[in-house]
Amino acid sequence: MKKIAYIELDTHAELASQFYELVKGSQQFDVDYYFSERVYRQLGIHASNVALCDAGFILDGLKGKNYDLIIIGTVHRYFNIFNQICRNNNAAVIIHNRNFLNGSKMHLLKSIFLKDSTYRLKLLLKEDLLAATKISENAKHLLVLDEAFISKSNNEITFLPLFFNQSNGNGRRDLFRIVIPGAVSQQRRDYAHVFQKMGTWNSEVFTKPVEIVFLGKATGHELTQLQKLEKKLPENLRVQYFAEKVPQKIFDRYMETADVLWCPVQKQTEFFSQPETYGETKLTGNIGDAIRYGKFAIFPKWFPGTHPFVVKEEKSLETQFVETANRTYDFRKNFSKEKVRQNLDECLSAMISD
Repeated sequence: MKKIAYIELDTHAELASQFYELVKGSQQFDVDYYFSERVYRQLGIHASNVALCDAGFILDGLKGKNYDLIIIGTVHRYFNIFNQICRNNNAAVIIHNRNFLNGSKMHLLKSIFLKDSTYRLKLLLKEDLLAATKISENAKHLLVLDEAFISKSNNEITFLPLFFNQSNGNGRRDLFRIVIPGAVSQQRRDYAHVFQKMGTWNSEVFTKPVEIVFLGKATGHELTQLQKLEKKLPENLRVQYFAEKVPQKIFDRYMETADVLWCPVQKQTEFFSQPETYGETKLTGNIGDAIRYGKFAIFPKWFPGTHPFVVKEEKSLETQFVETANRTYDFRKNFSKEKVRQNLDECLSAMISD
């Protein structure tokens, strides 16, 4: 069996969970997992091959293990450690913000004075922030989680299949539920557009009450706008929102019972003051949400995604919601766990044999 290490010390615990489920019981790969305390607690996976670890001890943990492949789930800090791993091993890095890793040292230096200066200065002095520019050069494999990114990149980018359908859920019979998954912040999603649309809602399109769920923590201006908006809505339209982080069980329940997803992602965002473009240099997690829960998702008209379940927003949005909810697509066939597992096995084997 080939030996693999999967490291997640930062933010993308859900991806580590997907990988764990897909390779569990594999006859081809023996995988060890190295998780930070936060990831470890979030996932709650207690197994002999799962180690609670921090950046200071990860190199000692890997020493002498002779892994055929090391996968790093997130490279948004600990650049000195990850750069050393990439230089000395057959390492693969999952890319979440391509422009950030491809940026220049000068830009990284300038970014320290633009925002979050104390935190970024800490990364510079203690975690070698400037080494971020070398990681994509030293890593043997650069991974993305959406196959659509490959056509916009070069052959050095590899698609890592992780998203599989895990749901048999259907919409609620007593109401029409539209779910907007993700933190309620204008930085990542265009909530100004959402509020504008809801303010001119044509309620006659729907044959039953409508609920729009803002499935993420709402704060600041967006929270205030939601509180004002819910007082002005027509009788057959209501909103559900959360002022605290949404527990996973509640998130799952709303996603399972959604009739359709609404994903008003911003075209332009930034990471570390580096411009990023959703669908081009930055993946939206809503693609994985749609696959996992088996839901059609309405994205902005500019969004470049070509998946069969991605629908581009039209002017008559209320009618589009109803029509989209009535469409069918066999998520269980096209994104079955077994099919995605087979694709992942082939991907891992190819990276090991390179």
